[in-house]
Amino acid sequence: MTHAEHRPVLRDMRRLIDPTAMVLAEPPTARTATVEELSTRQGYAPDFLKDMPVPLPLPYEALAEDVTPVLGREDGRLDYTHFSLVMSRSRRLALFTAVNIDSSALVSVPRGSDHWRFDPRIDPSLQAGPDLYSRNPLDRGHLVRRTAPNWGDEAEQANDDTFYFTNATPQLAGFNQQTWLGLEDYLLDNARADRQRITVFSGPIFDPDDRLYRGIRIPEAYWKVVAFMGDDGRPSATAYMIEQGDGLDQLGFVFGQYRTYQRSVARIEALTGLDFGDLSTFDGFSNEERDTGVRIEVEIRGPADIRV
Repeated sequence: MTHAEHRPVLRDMRRLIDPTAMVLAEPPTARTATVEELSTRQGYAPDFLKDMPVPLPLPYEALAEDVTPVLGREDGRLDYTHFSLVMSRSRRLALFTAVNIDSSALVSVPRGSDHWRFDPRIDPSLQAGPDLYSRNPLDRGHLVRRTAPNWGDEAEQANDDTFYFTNATPQLAGFNQQTWLGLEDYLLDNARADRQRITVFSGPIFDPDDRLYRGIRIPEAYWKVVAFMGDDGRPSATAYMIEQGDGLDQLGFVFGQYRTYQRSVARIEALTGLDFGDLSTFDGFSNEERDTGVRIEVEIRGPADIRV
């Protein structure tokens, strides 16, 4: 199936969220939940998309050995409200995050204290904490965007859950506040308001040559894989990668031009060491690459460049 067979389903920018239809909640008071409280989180649901089961990606080969162990879970999964993630033991950052988004039930939760804290289910030494982000241009970039899981009756709790260091990655301020945010805006704002649901996976590209800074290797690129049901009722998937490497140098940080690309799910699998199951078969780019043997990469300068 090629990309041409899909009609655009992530479209009509900024029309998803009707401010008059949203429930406004009080700013949250962030606190660290106990291990017992966090154990009740339902986390990511693989059956969230009707007629399209989407299991969590599986780390394979050497990457599987790098999963941070979590007591009581062989898969290393940490569950939060409407999302889950798996941590890298060697990098002290998430290998990937997975979030379910129900656009018909989104709730506007005002930004509160932005109180980032360690997840008590794993040792703080296995999480990149506040020392990494102080007195430099690095943002604590949300992998699961703060607003993405904020739907339904547990919206405030979901908002609060996005502020664990397990969900943070070091992103240059311009990258996090402009390029990455722009893609997230597009993905979130263009899910159709009439019961549209989407599943979004996000994570860093880990390279052994990434620059070492304060004991943490700083990823130079990040990726997203999006799963959704197309207008034609068929399963669909698309993938993106954003680079911040041009903004990093070996002596410190400088601001650079960040570049966004649409790539195949199959290419993201190769770059990350994650197995996304059947998703590459639902992605036009992946199918074209299999048919032609030519790798597809499209630079995104604006919404018109995105192909689904």
